[in-house]
Amino acid sequence: MPIIALVIIGAAAGFIATRLMRLNTGLVETVAIGIFGALIGGLVLRGLATVTGWMAGFVGAVLGAMLLIWLWRSYGPRR
Repeated sequence: MPIIALVIIGAAAGFIATRLMRLNTGLVETVAIGIFGALIGGLVLRGLATVTGWMAGFVGAVLGAMLLIWLWRSYGPRR
């Protein structure tokens, strides 16, 4: 069950983050961005604040996904 929840939250966070950052990606990339963003953002948010619960995880997931997109755009391969 936790894996299914991670994929669902990751998909939602990735969708919001890619729309906010104006990035066009496919479904797999969007979900991957959301999941990895959730890992990054969740760790950072929980480390900086004592906010707990699923809402903090979701906010952290969106922020982490946006950070990942920014890093990819800044340091990723050039087209």
